[in-house]
Amino acid sequence: MTSPTQKNFEATSRLQIKEQTIDEMYGIPENFLEIEVRNPQTQGFGRKMYTDYEIVCRTNIPAFKFKYSSVRRRYSDFEWFRDVLERESSRVNIPPLPGKVFTNRFSDEVIEARREGLERFLQIVAGHPLLQTGSKVLSAFIQDPNFSREVYNY
Repeated sequence: MTSPTQKNFEATSRLQIKEQTIDEMYGIPENFLEIEVRNPQTQGFGRKMYTDYEIVCRTNIPAFKFKYSSVRRRYSDFEWFRDVLERESSRVNIPPLPGKVFTNRFSDEVIEARREGLERFLQIVAGHPLLQTGSKVLSAFIQDPNFSREVYNY
């Protein structure tokens, strides 16, 4: 009769244990995606004021056209983008955006909270494999400096 410890040892001894090489430990990962929302800037005057945000993307995932990109988008662009993602993919639960703000919307605290929420949103949707392969707007929204809503008939 074999003991539980002996059975466990026999099961693990059949596994091929391979030490990682330095390149495997510290090299560029097979697939990586870094999305950062940063550098908020308030534009315009009076009732025409708005804040836009820089989206920086670093990736080697083939669904994205560029390995590095930097574009600017405003909150209303994110609202449109989220709406399109929901209509494009009924199989994916699209996360919410940070809420609309009606008072003090240009205060540093509100802008920073919104920036963090937009970054979380983009990291989730950009990292989703079904959206990477199925969305017509994902890559363009995140990477195309000439992105225009009018190009997409939604």
